[in-house]
Amino acid sequence: MSGAAPARFLIITADDFGLNDAVNEAVRQAALSGVLTAASLMMGEPATPAAVRLAETLPGLRVGLHLVLVDGHSVLPAHRLPSLVDARGRFSNAMVLSSFRIAASRKVRAQLAAEIRAQFEAFARTGLHLDHVNAHKHFHLHPLILKMISRIGGEFGMAAVRIPREPFWYARLAGASAGAAFLLPWLKLMRARLRAAGITFNDQVFGLAATGRLDTLGLLDILARLPPGVTEIYLHPSLHNNELAALLDTRVRAAVIASGAVCGGYRDLRSESNTAVGTGTSK
Repeated sequence: MSGAAPARFLIITADDFGLNDAVNEAVRQAALSGVLTAASLMMGEPATPAAVRLAETLPGLRVGLHLVLVDGHSVLPAHRLPSLVDARGRFSNAMVLSSFRIAASRKVRAQLAAEIRAQFEAFARTGLHLDHVNAHKHFHLHPLILKMISRIGGEFGMAAVRIPREPFWYARLAGASAGAAFLLPWLKLMRARLRAAGITFNDQVFGLAATGRLDTLGLLDILARLPPGVTEIYLHPSLHNNELAALLDTRVRAAVIASGAVCGGYRDLRSESNTAVGTGTSK
């Protein structure tokens, strides 16, 4: 390349890779026959080992770490995380309460840091290249969690993190403009911290306001208005759901081609330019 980032770079990601066999099979189909370019891998779920074996057969699929710190299973045993998980090793899904407890308790933060490290270590043991990092339900928006991820992730070669910054026009169409406005100060802080650390991040994301509901028409609408810069579209495909059908739809493939975007994962984005594309391309 000439040293300048491409005008449009598109990453299409499946989250919750490893959650169960239906999700894993959907990722396989979407990577082989659809437009999926990346997947975010959970480390403590029942189908994680199968997902790792599957990823090894899909060299074109960029795989990152989907840190689970809420509404999912820990990697460390429950007795190591008494303030965070129940007896089965499952995190609470009460994100607001968990956020306050993390801020208020040094003991909780120490357990959280230990679990974050354990998930990075588990990913490293897979032998897969770490393409990116994000958190389940975007819990890495929490400033203290992001700080831990940045510190610990640096030890494991983390070079890219998703920022859940969804364009207002899309959030408004999905009826989520108030939520998008609420996130603005947190997103600004996130961008500043990642930029200071030299960590790659996207300019915008799609999928937040329509989580689990991004069908063919929704994808076609996004692709028809694909903004410049680095865009990540994330979905939660599973067998027989509309999001898998959208990823396999030939109209979506044609729209991706028509957009003129360079496609891949964060790893490919970094290779597209020797400039600081890793700090986002828009202000």
